Amino acid sequence: MVNAQYDRRDDYDVWRELGLQFGQQADWPWESLEDLYDYRLNPIGFTFDQFMKQGGFVSSPKEYRRYEKSGFATPSGKIELYSRTLEALGYDPLPQYFEPAESPASRPDTVKEYPLILITGGRHLPFYHSEHRQVASMRKMHPAPIVQIHPETAAELGIQEGDWVWIESPRGRIMQKCELFEGIDRRVVHVQHGWWYPEEEGAEPSLHGVWKSNCNVLTNDDPDICNPVSGGWPLRTLLCKIHKVQQTPSSLTTPRNEL
Repeated sequence: MVNAQYDRRDDYDVWRELGLQFGQQADWPWESLEDLYDYRLNPIGFTFDQFMKQGGFVSSPKEYRRYEKSGFATPSGKIELYSRTLEALGYDPLPQYFEPAESPASRPDTVKEYPLILITGGRHLPFYHSEHRQVASMRKMHPAPIVQIHPETAAELGIQEGDWVWIESPRGRIMQKCELFEGIDRRVVHVQHGWWYPEEEGAEPSLHGVWKSNCNVLTNDDPDICNPVSGGWPLRTLLCKIHKVQQTPSSLTTPRNEL
């Protein structure tokens, strides 16, 4: 990519354009995110511009036991263990437990090679999901992706605090830096999500090193195992294995003064 610039758009622009392509014009009447904010703020007498000029914060008056008068935000106004909303949509209104599609119980064949349980998605400051890795001050506070491992599990695998390790699932592998954490189950490892490297090449195939440490390489988006109600794919209780990186790429160990 030579002499090129990114076309920066917010999430609303992307989803609205997709909606329009699918003939959903009636569902996307607001041409910009600010127009949508104007619509949402109108019931309390604000435009988005007015809202921001007065500090971007509105506090509703606190009222003790308000739910006794207004109820809860459910069709019945009550706490619903039996969800009438799910029932109206044709789904089971009561919660059920289903064994994950990839767990030690459901995949005893896979657990032989991938004996650890993978979870992802825990939030970590100062970042917000995949945002702000390119902000030097924030990256200095948290320079590398972290995988949390119980000290006893790490010791069995010959891994020490600060080691770069491979995390592998049946779909691929990534590398992150080990953090020993006694508060996690010995059978579980927690992998940080949303990692990329703004200091690396942006053009394909690198894409800012997105494949090196991104936990989405490990997860599974097969429609057959996604949540049948929400469509979400499993980000936890997957199977994985871990072993120490024998030779860490210099790009991950060289200090970066500028991003």
